[in-house]
Amino acid sequence: MTSETEHVAKTLPARYYTDPTVFNQELKRFYSEMWVCVGRANRIPAPGDYFLREVGGESLIVVRETGDKIRSFFNVCRHRGTRICPVAEGNFAGHIQCGYHGWKYGLDGRLMGAPHMHESFHREDYPLHSLNTGVWDGHIFINMAQEPEPLLMQLKDLPQKFSHWRMGELALYRRITYDVRANWKLILLNYNECLHCPVLHPALSAISDYRSGSNDQPNASYIGGSMEFCGGAQTMSTDGKLRRTYLPELTSEECTKVYYYTIYPNLLLSLHPDYVMTHTLFPRAVDRTEVICEWHFHSAEMSKPDFEGDDAVKFWDETNRQDWSISELSQAGIGSRAYTPGPYSRSENLLRAFDQMILERERRDA
Repeated sequence: MTSETEHVAKTLPARYYTDPTVFNQELKRFYSEMWVCVGRANRIPAPGDYFLREVGGESLIVVRETGDKIRSFFNVCRHRGTRICPVAEGNFAGHIQCGYHGWKYGLDGRLMGAPHMHESFHREDYPLHSLNTGVWDGHIFINMAQEPEPLLMQLKDLPQKFSHWRMGELALYRRITYDVRANWKLILLNYNECLHCPVLHPALSAISDYRSGSNDQPNASYIGGSMEFCGGAQTMSTDGKLRRTYLPELTSEECTKVYYYTIYPNLLLSLHPDYVMTHTLFPRAVDRTEVICEWHFHSAEMSKPDFEGDDAVKFWDETNRQDWSISELSQAGIGSRAYTPGPYSRSENLLRAFDQMILERERRDA
């Protein structure tokens, strides 16, 4: 007779967090074949503005062309393979030029000039290698696949679900980059449950009930749900006091909750009544992840002389560091020979769904 405990869902085996071979397979599976969020469109507001992003071991140029079009290219010259741009962000003065032999490209990637090449050389044969690029409500996504599904197919119903936040109209207030010594999946798992909150986050637990809210039915593109305020709090900040007006199109119900969603593979979206916080995850090694956290407020609020945003930044920076610390301890423990998969509780359904997605994608590609 089979015991009931044999059917309990358990965490993944250690190799999913410690094996470099598994890590490299996941980089291809999730960061080369899915739409990956690389940043915000308002970071490059003018033609020629650009920033670099490392995704899946590749250096990429994300640049605004003339008008509203945003493009992305591999940061590789078509002449001798030199990395074209070494500076993390800035503005290309009408063209992109390699610092080795002066090959010059337009903001659309076309080769405009190639000094010293022979008469039969055809410039149109050597544009920059481009990537599929899309924008959703101010978030820039890239996809390295040759013929990917449209971005909106991966996002499913999220554009309608989150339309009231009008994220494309929000402005960046603060950006903090963290170097976390943990596998990217551990950070994602930590984000999607709050059973640890009373122990790890006493300040958070004082203003938001970890047992409240509800989760959406998990699917292949995202997981997430909501939590409600408690103790008279009106926003997630150091004291829970509302120092800004609510985002203008939110419903009364949306103003009473915080919505936490993970959009696979790397965007953690935290939707608050008065601001939006994003985390983007960029794996650097099997046990190391770069996490970029940004706080976005309504531009009308930020233009007020008495605008205050540091209360939210301070609160979440402290909470982030608590999460990164425990994720690093998880990484260290899973690396032990004593680790064996442990049981999930019934309240950890989002984590089970994420693990299942990881395994299903692995089986599909086998």
